[in-house]
Amino acid sequence: MAQKPSIPKGTRDFSQAEMARRNYIFDTIRGVFRTFGYQQIETPAMENLSTLLGKYGDEGDKLLFRILNSGDAFSGIDFDKPLTPQVAEKGLRYDLTVPFARFVVQHQSEISFPFKRFQIQPVWRADRPQKGRYREFYQCDVDVIGSRSQLNELELVQMVERVFEALDVRVLVKINNRKVLTGLAEICGFPDKVVDITVAIDKMEKIGLDAVKDELLARGLTADAVAALEPVLGMQGTTAEKIAFLRGIFDGKSEEGLLGVAELEELFSLIAAAGVAVPVELDLSLARGLNYYTGAIFEVKALDYAIGSICGGGRYDNLTGIFGLPGMSGVGISFGADRIYDVLTGLDKFPASLASSTQILFANMDEEGLHYVLPVAAALRKEGIAVEIYPDSSKLRKQFEYAERRQIPFLSINGSEEIAAGEVNVKNLSSGEQRRFPISDISGIASWLTQ
Repeated sequence: MAQKPSIPKGTRDFSQAEMARRNYIFDTIRGVFRTFGYQQIETPAMENLSTLLGKYGDEGDKLLFRILNSGDAFSGIDFDKPLTPQVAEKGLRYDLTVPFARFVVQHQSEISFPFKRFQIQPVWRADRPQKGRYREFYQCDVDVIGSRSQLNELELVQMVERVFEALDVRVLVKINNRKVLTGLAEICGFPDKVVDITVAIDKMEKIGLDAVKDELLARGLTADAVAALEPVLGMQGTTAEKIAFLRGIFDGKSEEGLLGVAELEELFSLIAAAGVAVPVELDLSLARGLNYYTGAIFEVKALDYAIGSICGGGRYDNLTGIFGLPGMSGVGISFGADRIYDVLTGLDKFPASLASSTQILFANMDEEGLHYVLPVAAALRKEGIAVEIYPDSSKLRKQFEYAERRQIPFLSINGSEEIAAGEVNVKNLSSGEQRRFPISDISGIASWLTQ
C-alpha cells in the first residue's frame, strides 16, 4: 500500500486562493517600503553556521536547523570531538537580520550608506508548532544601516501605521529601549545579568508578574534585587509620566539608563511631531530576548484579534562588528506575514476581489465561436484584463459551474447571433446584468469589467 503523502509539521502548502491573499499582504507591504526609499535584496536560504551561531542567544541557537554536509557526512568522524561541527557546517537562516548584516559587510564596497533595504523571504526555526507559530514562515524585513538618527525609528513606526491602515487592521505599537533594561540591571545590582533579566521580563505578558519574579530568582537575582525591579515592572501612567519616573530612578545610578530614557523621549517627540495616529505606548516589559538589540525595541500587536506580536524589531549597534565592520549602527523591523494572514482571515479583512484573479470567462461554444472570441480575449489581456477561455467545447451548464466555483465575476457567451451582429455578449454573474458591445469596443468591455 502506498504511503500517504504528508509534509513536515510546522510547514504548509498554499492553494491558489491562499497565494492570492499572501501576495496581497506582500504587495501592500512592499509598496509601503518603497514609498520610504527602501529597495529589495535577497540572501540564500542557507548560511554558514559560523554566521548564525551566537547571534540569537542560547535559546535561539537551539532553534537553528542544521544541514548535514553533502556526501557521506559521517565518514572520518572523530568521536572524541563535538559531533555537530564535523557533520554540519551550514544551517537554514533563523531570521533575515543576521544574513543582512553579513550581506552588508561582504558587499560594503558596493553599498551607499545609509543603506535602506527590505527583504521578503522564508525563515526556519525548529520550534514547537502551534497556532500562529510555524517552523517555516515568511518575514518581511525593513532595515536601514549606517545611521544613528532616530528619524529612522520614526519611519519604522510610520511604515507600520501605513501598512496596517492599508490592510484595515487596528494595531498598537509598543516601544522600549534596551539601554533602559541595562539600566534596570545596574540599579538592582546585577549588571552582568542583563540578558537573564531581559529574557525573564520579555515573558511578562504571557506568564504575569509573579511568575516573572520567580524566574528572576531562579536566574540568580536576590530578593532585594527583584524588589527593586518590581515598581518599574508594574509602572502605570502616560508616556511622559513613565519617562519622568525612569529618569528619577536612574539619576546618579545608571548613565546607560539615562541615555536610554533620553532616546525614548526623543523618539516619542518625533512621533508626536510627525502626527502618527496609530496608538504608541512605552512598555517596559517589552524586552525581546535577542542578544543584538542595543537601543529602541519595537513590537506591534493586533487590537481586535488574539495572537502574538505581528511585527517586531529594534536598533542593533554592534551586529556588523561581529563580521568585521565595527561602528555600523542599524535599525529595523520585521512584519510577520503569516500572523498578519491569520489576523486578516480572522477579521475577514481580505478583499472579496482576491477570490479569483480571472475577471472574465469566455464560454467555448464550438469551433466557430472559439475563433471569434480568441482575438477579443487577446485584446482584453493587452488592456490588463485577466481572461480565461474555457478549454473544451462542452455543455454550457458545466462552464457556468466552473465560473461559479472559480468565483469569476463575468461570463461571455457568444453564439451565431452575436457573431452575425459583430458583438460580444457579457454577463455579470453577480447582478445578472447583461450587455452587448461591438467587437471593436475593447476599451468599453474593459471599462465595464473593472468598474
